[in-house]
Parts: sequence; C-alpha cells; structure tokens
Amino acid sequence: MRRLTSIMTVLMAIAGAGLGTTACATAPAQMDAAALQAYAGKPWDKATLMNTTVELGRYQNVPVVAEFPCSDVCPQYTVRIIHYQLPSNVSCASVGGVEKKVLVPVAIAVFQKTFCIPEPLVASGLYYSK
Repeated sequence: MRRLTSIMTVLMAIAGAGLGTTACATAPAQMDAAALQAYAGKPWDKATLMNTTVELGRYQNVPVVAEFPCSDVCPQYTVRIIHYQLPSNVSCASVGGVEKKVLVPVAIAVFQKTFCIPEPLVASGLYYSK
C-alpha cells in the first residue's frame, strides 16, 4: 500500500530524528525550476522510499510529488517519478506540464502510465529514475 509522506518526514527519518509538530503545520513550500532540478539530481534510497509518495512542494502553485512505486522484487525495482499531483478536473496542459509515459512496476510486470511532468524536468529526463 502506498503511503503519502512529506519530504520533511522522509529527510528526518533518514537523519534518524523525529518530526516536530511545528513542521507538520507548515504548507508545502513554493519551488522554482532550480529547486526541482536539484532534488531530481540527488541520489535516493530505494529501500527507505519504496512504495511511498513524497510531497516536494508547489511549482507554479501546483503540488509536485515524488512517487516511488515498487512491486515483486523490492527494493531493487523501485523507481522514482516526479510529477504534478493534479485534481481530476485539471488538465496537464493548463498548468504548463508535459504528459510523459513511463514504466511503472506492477506485480511481476511493468506497465506504461502517463504522468504530468513539470516542464523544467522534461529536457533532462530527471523526472524518472530507476
């Protein structure tokens, strides 16, 4: 089952510290293109993050998450997909995103799934990593 986790929670868990109650009350921060690219370029731990979704913040006032799906052979087959988290009534084009199909592990197979990617991550391809 997927868990929705804030980036602060994940970072604090990796550092071995508990999350303070004041951090829970803060709204997701606005991010610029450089912040998105910096996050996407950093290494990540498959075992710690498998089957989670991390709230990164907001890019152009739209929520951005990093999703870490895995199935079958975990954590080895965990992938990271950085994408907009859009309400069902909002189109990708209307927020300036780019629709991209990526392979997502499901059971013992992988399936293509379409995600709305923030434009600054499209050219580099950093929105998807294995």
